[in-house]
Amino acid sequence: MPFWSTAEMQLEEFRPGIKSRVEFGGDLTMACMQIAPGLSDEGHQHPFDQAGVVLAGELEMSIGDEHRTLGPGQAYFIPADSPHAWRTLEEPVLILDLTPRQDPGN
Repeated sequence: MPFWSTAEMQLEEFRPGIKSRVEFGGDLTMACMQIAPGLSDEGHQHPFDQAGVVLAGELEMSIGDEHRTLGPGQAYFIPADSPHAWRTLEEPVLILDLTPRQDPGN
């Protein structure tokens, strides 16, 4: 589907506490994710770049040695192989995330 409205889209359970809608293109994966309060990823890295923007809520994020709290309209760029982690605060967070094409099972 070439157009999305975040106000109208239906999100599906991806993992406990995370709902998403994903579009897989030939070279790009676009995901809109709503993450429940109080969740975190303590850190990981991968061999591809990743970028995104916070649409609603606040998200604490670490990329390499940098730490920020991101709110609506703020973006992140994670270079390939950079360690990164995140944590949601007291309200759900809605993000739009972009990565190179990944298989739907990953």
